[in-house]
Amino acid sequence: MSGKAVTRAPRDVAHEGFLVHRRGRWAKVAITISLVALGAYLLTDPIPRHNGGSWLGYTLGTIGAGMIVWLSLLGVRKRVIGSKPFSLKGWTSAHVYLGLSLIVVGTLHTGFQLGWNVHTLAWALMMIVIVSGLWGISLYATLPERLSANRGEVTQQQMLEAIRTLDRQLDAAAQPLGADDAALVRLSLEECQIAGSVGQRLSGNYAGDGNARAVAAITQKVMAGLRTGSADERLQQIQFLLERKEAALAQARRHIRMKTQLELWLYIHVPVTVALLAALLAHIISVFLYW
Repeated sequence: MSGKAVTRAPRDVAHEGFLVHRRGRWAKVAITISLVALGAYLLTDPIPRHNGGSWLGYTLGTIGAGMIVWLSLLGVRKRVIGSKPFSLKGWTSAHVYLGLSLIVVGTLHTGFQLGWNVHTLAWALMMIVIVSGLWGISLYATLPERLSANRGEVTQQQMLEAIRTLDRQLDAAAQPLGADDAALVRLSLEECQIAGSVGQRLSGNYAGDGNARAVAAITQKVMAGLRTGSADERLQQIQFLLERKEAALAQARRHIRMKTQLELWLYIHVPVTVALLAALLAHIISVFLYW
């Protein structure tokens, strides 16, 4: 056996995801916190029962409140350039895993004594923040790759410019058409929405869109002409342009749909986090004033 020391290949930390940052350091920390909290809960028997007002309840509540405040500072950390004392990737990893450990810490703090009060409100808002955070993790884990695959080598601005170019070609090709056929082309030009409503963006349902209706009507006419042997080359050209536009719209709408999902998550997660901080403050003040 050689006396030379065996060296490990360096880890590619630059491309290391936040979920496996430092070989899952924060996942291990979160699991440890959760197990210690659960062990303390099972090994103690306060009188008359577990609740937020016992010594364990106060301890877990203090730890949980501190974690909530610290984790909510991620948005501030994103605006600070540098890697000390925590890198942004490390802070994000801690945000995820310590946030999940709050399910255990926060729930054990309540002693499962829940009711219609500000204390339960704080717990419920915490759970909503955590669940919405899980949704955010799934988006951040999958959206970049999906956006890249959908976009290819094309930017969003280029997608929109391609649709505008097809509109100009459709307008020019429709000039020789009769009134009825030209009206179908106008459906695509005048009653077509790229993004649409929030519901359309999220569902991807644009069946009633002007371009989709124009494609269906023109295709029906072209097919009828081919069956009777009286195919109109002008309508075939219009059909080709409409179908190209439909494909370009589908690409742009998929891009907008994915971006809308991320925006919607932020519109839920951030405001509920602010509401949680307010409810947490009210919870703490009420405890010191009335307990």
